[in-house]
Amino acid sequence: MRRSFTLHGGAAAALSAAALVLAALTWLPGALPLFEPAWPMVAVFCLALLLFLAALARQFATGADRSAQWQAFRCLPGRVRAGLGFLLASSAVIIVLGFVAAGDQRLQDAEAREGRYVAHDTSVPTDRAVELTREEYLALLPSSRRMMFVIPGLLSATAAALVLAAGELRRADDASAVR
Repeated sequence: MRRSFTLHGGAAAALSAAALVLAALTWLPGALPLFEPAWPMVAVFCLALLLFLAALARQFATGADRSAQWQAFRCLPGRVRAGLGFLLASSAVIIVLGFVAAGDQRLQDAEAREGRYVAHDTSVPTDRAVELTREEYLALLPSSRRMMFVIPGLLSATAAALVLAAGELRRADDASAVR
């Protein structure tokens, strides 16, 4: 496999692991200063989106169908497949646990706007913003941030799997061209 595919897949897997760790940290009690500013969330999301779009472009450039992509993924080393499977499964578990924990919560998506703290009230049919106290905002903030970290983690894990499978397809194409 070419080095660029390995670096791309490794960067996507590392970003996925970092995003999932940040999502898991939101369950720790107390306020973590990392979650108050929005820059980590924006940085992780933008990087994940760029890596995912580049992985899609590399995958489409191979011109392979789904069965060939799946076979290429199965040709990856077992530890790599296990690591990618762990990242994808961890993403799914955090998403499910986040939805289960927020099932009875009527306030979602806490944010600070113009010096006030607001959240969206889902108990009313219209999407209306409700003003919160700082304590309510800080209590609601981790669950709001959790999904914003786990989704880029899932995108990055998918990007890693796609680009490594594309690299394996490219390696097989190069090997068949030499013969």
